[in-house]
Amino acid sequence: MKKITALFAATIFLTACNSADESNTTKLKSDDANEILFDASHGVTAGEADWVIDGGFSTFNDDINKLGFTTASTDYQAEITLKLLKQYKAFIMPEPNIPLKASEQQAIKDYVNSGGSIMMIADHYNADRNLNRFDASEIFNGYRRGAFRNITKGMSQDEINSDRMQDVTSSDYLSKTFGVRFRYNALDDVVLSAKDEDNAFGLLDNVEKVNMHAGSTIMITNPEIAKGIIYPEKLSKHDKWSHAVDQGVYTNGFKDEGAFIAISKLGKGKAVFIGDSSIVEDNTPKYVREDNGQEKQTYDGIREMDHQILMENLVKWMMKQEDYSSLNGKFSLDKPTKVLNFEVPEQSTEPKREPWGTPGHDYKWYDPSTFEPGSFGKDTKHVTVPGSEHQQNNKSINNKKENEDSKSTRKKTITGSKIDVQYPKTVNIGQRFTVNVYTQEQLDQVSIELIDADGEQVGLFDGNPPGQSRAYDTKKNENRFHSYFHGKIAREANGEITINIYAKNQLIQKEKMIVR
Repeated sequence: MKKITALFAATIFLTACNSADESNTTKLKSDDANEILFDASHGVTAGEADWVIDGGFSTFNDDINKLGFTTASTDYQAEITLKLLKQYKAFIMPEPNIPLKASEQQAIKDYVNSGGSIMMIADHYNADRNLNRFDASEIFNGYRRGAFRNITKGMSQDEINSDRMQDVTSSDYLSKTFGVRFRYNALDDVVLSAKDEDNAFGLLDNVEKVNMHAGSTIMITNPEIAKGIIYPEKLSKHDKWSHAVDQGVYTNGFKDEGAFIAISKLGKGKAVFIGDSSIVEDNTPKYVREDNGQEKQTYDGIREMDHQILMENLVKWMMKQEDYSSLNGKFSLDKPTKVLNFEVPEQSTEPKREPWGTPGHDYKWYDPSTFEPGSFGKDTKHVTVPGSEHQQNNKSINNKKENEDSKSTRKKTITGSKIDVQYPKTVNIGQRFTVNVYTQEQLDQVSIELIDADGEQVGLFDGNPPGQSRAYDTKKNENRFHSYFHGKIAREANGEITINIYAKNQLIQKEKMIVR
């Protein structure tokens, strides 16, 4: 069941509940040590992600409430400070896509060192949902792969000058602070088994199996303060994510590959690290995509295997205050994970040019004014606190109506419009190219697909598997209307392929292209 958020700025404003049976998310007190803050200010709803407590993380949020803990969320523009974090017992960061400032890194370190707890949820390498060259694993680690000495490498001047990039520096932050580092691997559809030997602090109690869908693992760099909790078993090249940009799987598996979940003890506080959001998400996204306004598709991963039990165990451990500052003497310490040469931060390189796609039309990841109506951050101005279920329902209806009103202002598709398609007649596999579609009249929801002689999809758009592109409305361009698509050809394609152009999923034109 989803929860709605009400507003607070420097101080918390409470929202009254219409029911006598009030939710744990409605009453927040400044002296309440059970509060958990979720971060929503670092691009956690970019692309298909919807990792907010009243959206794709609502089931997880409800489970936390059932444990007796209250929850709150930042807004899109909030900056993480020690003053903010000290109001809460725990802080959860779900797959950020906007980098942390050095001041925010320091605030997190000071917060945990003084007794707070943090959970960092990452993803596979090259996820980069907002096409800004940063993955969640890179953001947590503190540096970009292949850009350790210049974290703004490849960025435009507008990106570099944006507020989001001010005070963003490069360092081996996570390893030096918490004794762990996210690897840049990408394991897919791997089933992990809980082992008694790794069941530190009862975190694997009643947990048998965990699914890993396109995620990364975590290396242990300082066993005195960090430990792996659950690991993949034997791995092969077949266990890599199909769109991995390097070998995807780094070892033969087990502890050599790194942990899917790890913990750390810094000072009086605690930290939890998870290699993918799929074990936490549910299938109830709230917002539309910020880049194109399309509805999102998330999955009910939290209900797979023993994921809910595992997440509850992790939260309960985070919320238990324990002042010991070392894991030595608590159990047999892990061995440091072997670091491969290309994983040394200063020696890392980009396996492929970043970002993996080109932002569509006027979308700018650092400027929410360019976001589509109905997306998170478009109109948000305040830090938020969850409110009542009744208000959630009302807001859901209002949001739906606003989206429908926005769509109703668009012009209807006009069939029979003259179409001019401009594109390179011959391309190489892996070559980036642009298909420009010009029309005499405005068309809605224009998309393209590339089909080979066997009828298979071979077009790569926006980093997705081979398939149809996203749909865009044509926009006025001098005396015509225009839409464009950046793409590449999948490796398996060759010979002649067909470019199919659609408007509202209706085929309106075909073109031919040769792949060498």
